[in-house]
Amino acid sequence: MTSLTTPALDPLFQASFHASPIGQYLLAPTERLEILAVNDAFLRSVSRQRADVLGRPLFDVFPNDPDDPRDTGVQDLARSIRTAIATGTTQTMPAQRYPIEMHRDGHSLFEDMYWSATNTPVYRPDGSLLCVSHTTIDITAQVKAEQALKASKEDLATVLRVAPVGMLVVDRSGGVIERNPEHAALFGDDVSTHRERVDPREWQGWFIDGPDAGRALALADWPLQRALQGETVSQVPIRVKSFYSETVRTMLVSSAPMRGPAGEVTGAVAVSMDIEARIRAEQALQEADRRKDEFLAMLAHELRNPLAPIGTAATLIMRSHRDDEQLQRTSKVIARQVAHMSGLVDELLDVARVTRGLITLDRTVLDAKRILADALEQARPAIEARGHDLWVNQPPRPAFVLGDHKRLVQVLANLLNNAAKFTPEGGFIQVDLAIGQENVRMSVTDNGPGMSPELIARAFELFAQGERTLDRSQGGLGIGLALVRSIVSLHGGQVDAQSDGPGQGTRFTVSLPKLQRDAIPAQEDQDRPAAPDAAVPLSILSVDDNEDALMMLKMLLGAQGHRVTATSIPREALRLADAEQPDVCVLDIGLPEIDGFALARALRANPRTRAARLIALSGYGQDEDRRQAFDAGFDAYLVKPVDVDALSAALSRPAP
Repeated sequence: MTSLTTPALDPLFQASFHASPIGQYLLAPTERLEILAVNDAFLRSVSRQRADVLGRPLFDVFPNDPDDPRDTGVQDLARSIRTAIATGTTQTMPAQRYPIEMHRDGHSLFEDMYWSATNTPVYRPDGSLLCVSHTTIDITAQVKAEQALKASKEDLATVLRVAPVGMLVVDRSGGVIERNPEHAALFGDDVSTHRERVDPREWQGWFIDGPDAGRALALADWPLQRALQGETVSQVPIRVKSFYSETVRTMLVSSAPMRGPAGEVTGAVAVSMDIEARIRAEQALQEADRRKDEFLAMLAHELRNPLAPIGTAATLIMRSHRDDEQLQRTSKVIARQVAHMSGLVDELLDVARVTRGLITLDRTVLDAKRILADALEQARPAIEARGHDLWVNQPPRPAFVLGDHKRLVQVLANLLNNAAKFTPEGGFIQVDLAIGQENVRMSVTDNGPGMSPELIARAFELFAQGERTLDRSQGGLGIGLALVRSIVSLHGGQVDAQSDGPGQGTRFTVSLPKLQRDAIPAQEDQDRPAAPDAAVPLSILSVDDNEDALMMLKMLLGAQGHRVTATSIPREALRLADAEQPDVCVLDIGLPEIDGFALARALRANPRTRAARLIALSGYGQDEDRRQAFDAGFDAYLVKPVDVDALSAALSRPAP
């Protein structure tokens, strides 16, 4: 083996050779290329000990990977070294992949490593070749980082290409780095694509629509600018309009800053989604919902109009033929069916209003015992008609809650009527009122057909119904329990159903927050309407464009001793009112030419009719209709078919 020892240079050579941060080994210029010396930097990079490599042929120590046909490290390195020996010149190798065999835990495996190497022939003073110096820089980390960056860019390109949203990437100064096809489709290919920077005056050819429609969509107004300032912006809706057409879109834009190693902002990415179709769909749904409400209101009006004369006629027959048993039975049938139809109409409108949160609760301090008593009063005819046994259990002390008396009575009466309707004749119904620590609970239990678990799970959903017989004799609209749940929820309570299964009966329980004020008196009589005064003959003007309803109401009021003038023409009503100065005017709302609201305002404006009591009698029964009526000057608002007792009470009260 060729000796490399030179006494004068040996210490200096040893120190510089081993202290060098660049890996280096020296090779004998022989066929076997034995390793003569190796420095510490190279040994560290290949995880070897000096004793493992000294004196051994280079390619015995660092062979090719036999399982990797792409491993050409030995061939490329051998060619470079032999060229250096043959030509006597330094050979610089390009970045070279050279897998190195590693030994770990008794196993041998090859790891990819990358090198930037130089092979230099070293000569003696006499000109003969001493050795070949191989210096190498381990660039594995750099190459793998570049590979990872390339893969990342390819992954990003794939994401950008297939993303269903517009994506824009800009540098710190706002220059466009990347934009995907969807972004180009949203904003157009003719803007920003061929520019080095985004023009803040015509950013992508769009400007903000609305109050600032004439102002360009500058970067300062766009979430991307906020991202360039280090802020993350999430889902900002922006209404934009094209400079080049009448196209208007609503964009949902999110943006975030890109940061460098030290946390500095190096750019930003913006994601844009065209939600115009969604906005239009939501608007269409809102419009459909509005039209549905209008349809329900009109349907109720059109159903109530024919019910009004039928109900009035039945009442008139019962009052004028008290001794005719057959007419009495017939009139009661008509009255019951009119009441049933009116209840269905009211329930249909109620569930539409309640489920949309369009009602306002008239909250007062209530004793739940009073609610129970009034609900039983409403439901008792249905319970008695089917011969049910009724049991009521309640504590002796008051059970105070805060709520709307009318609505809570409606809830409990609904449950009682359901129990009466669905329980076979001669059944059993039990009502329990209990006071807990935090809640007041009212339960209605029956021994009727019961409910399956599947039906219980959806019992309170709108239009949910159980199995029906072909005659549908016990049918409803499937909205009563949905209405119950909505009203109870508005009161901060809950309602649930329990049943052991078909044929085992059902229990419905309403739980309401207990009012912690036990000292409040029950006020038993304050909520009840005052009884009508004894009938006093009145001069009444009745106006309705439904001739049948007008005639029946005139006959009914006349039978009560009142003097009634009736007309279906609003302008004629104004003339008659001015001439006769009636005590009371009973006005329909949906009148031709001049509606009931305008007619009421005209009567209030006339000094000769200003003092008359104005009663609205209409097929429209929504809260907004009542509000408009009282704003127009009405003193009372009744819904067709009119409750005769309610009408009598309204007539008995003097006008303010």
